[in-house]
Amino acid sequence: MKLLADLDVTTESVERRAEASGADIAPGEQEGIRRAVQLDLPIVLGQAVPILYVRMDGTGIPVVKKETAGRQGKTEGQPTHTREVQLGCVCTQTAWDRKGFPIRDPGSTTCTGAIETAEECGRRLYGEAWKRGRTRAAKRVVMGDGAEWIWNLAVLHFPGAVQIVDHSHARRYLWDLARQLYPTDEAGQMAWAKLHQKRLLDKGETRSTPPIPN
Repeated sequence: MKLLADLDVTTESVERRAEASGADIAPGEQEGIRRAVQLDLPIVLGQAVPILYVRMDGTGIPVVKKETAGRQGKTEGQPTHTREVQLGCVCTQTAWDRKGFPIRDPGSTTCTGAIETAEECGRRLYGEAWKRGRTRAAKRVVMGDGAEWIWNLAVLHFPGAVQIVDHSHARRYLWDLARQLYPTDEAGQMAWAKLHQKRLLDKGETRSTPPIPN
């Protein structure tokens, strides 16, 4: 604000304004989610969409003590110090670059997030996907970190969608597998993981399950 408008605005003022705006927006969001659950949604007209992407994830955010009152932490008998926030985005793709990589349509991304359960997140993203052309999409893709709750929501709200583990987590799972295949051989772990990462994963190729060493 100081750089763009030469205004001195305190952190407390930004917080108060953001909370007030959020309070105004929340009822409309909840009404939209309620209508989505009841399939009381408007017909969205427009051109066909080759691919509709849905991305979701969850994380914990630190909050003041009163926000965690009565909530169990990860450690038995210990209170939690965070609240779970669900994040997601929806976007469309209609073009590819010269190398064959997908290009996200400009202005097509809706980002959303809230302190809510996974089930509530699924309903929220379903409504956002509807606005972005869910019924006009030739293919739907759900991307995530591989967590079971994400694939459960994908099956529930986007049946038939292609499920993709994002690249960074796919690499992590690949290395986890290497450590299980070669539990006492660090050199073997590195050789196997690098081979399959460079040959298949980084090139976006798919192959049958690689042979497990004796």
